[in-house]
Amino acid sequence: MRENNQLAIMFADIAGSTKLYETIGNDRAREVTSRCIALLSAVTAEYKGRVVKTIGDEVMCTFPTADSASQAAVRMQETVADEAASLGNLHIRVGFHFGEVILENGDVFGDAVNLAARMAAQAKGDQIITTGETLDAMSPYLRFGSRELITTTVKGKAAPIQIIELTWGEEEELTVMGGRDAVTVLAPNTVTGQVSFHGQNVEVNENNPSITIGRDKNNTFSVLDSMSSRVHAKVECRRGKIVLIDQSTNGTFVVTSQKERAFVHRDEYILQGRGVIGLGREVNANDPLAVHFSC
Repeated sequence: MRENNQLAIMFADIAGSTKLYETIGNDRAREVTSRCIALLSAVTAEYKGRVVKTIGDEVMCTFPTADSASQAAVRMQETVADEAASLGNLHIRVGFHFGEVILENGDVFGDAVNLAARMAAQAKGDQIITTGETLDAMSPYLRFGSRELITTTVKGKAAPIQIIELTWGEEEELTVMGGRDAVTVLAPNTVTGQVSFHGQNVEVNENNPSITIGRDKNNTFSVLDSMSSRVHAKVECRRGKIVLIDQSTNGTFVVTSQKERAFVHRDEYILQGRGVIGLGREVNANDPLAVHFSC
């Protein structure tokens, strides 16, 4: 049966797979490639997507919304980065587009599919590339970590296409899309915040204006949990305030000592008083995954 639908189409493949075979040999390359494809397929299912087909070192999949596709893309990159040691340090590139497609016999066809494939071709290793049209279809909080790379003509399209990169796990300042102005960091004031985890205590102030929290061991606080991203959040001293900045897939939960609750996702939140921070899940003061703060 043939039907038209609005879907996000995604292509995710291994960057430089030919060199991988040359470097580690056919058998080992085939092993890590198959494992990588299995991981990408699992992430697709986790975000309610469907694998349409796998072609060599590439996965083609669909998602019901632009939001689910963008979240899955970030999780794919994080998953491959986390498994780098067992995957021969390979890297993936991801491209997707949201638009009208034709569904027929389990496959998808149409202009949106072709555009998604071209976005994947634009991507380099560790990159996620989409279109400005897809960005407009995403929720505002998911647009926060995006930046325009270029507006250019694409084969088969009369009008220029805005090419967007979705960033993940990055430390540098981002050019923010989606109608939000880029944040200007001014000289911090004399405010001080204390952040602690498992007996380790770090002060955030004008001399130490930023710390990171996440699953990666290089963070100030490494929180080893499946719900936390590699670089999940930052805590900064900025303009006389202590600010929590979420840059994760699953968001950050804050519970204050006054029982006030907040959920922060690709956004910022001013920390005040005392409380706990949960990466990807809500925590209480006695939870071993709780990051404590006092401002």
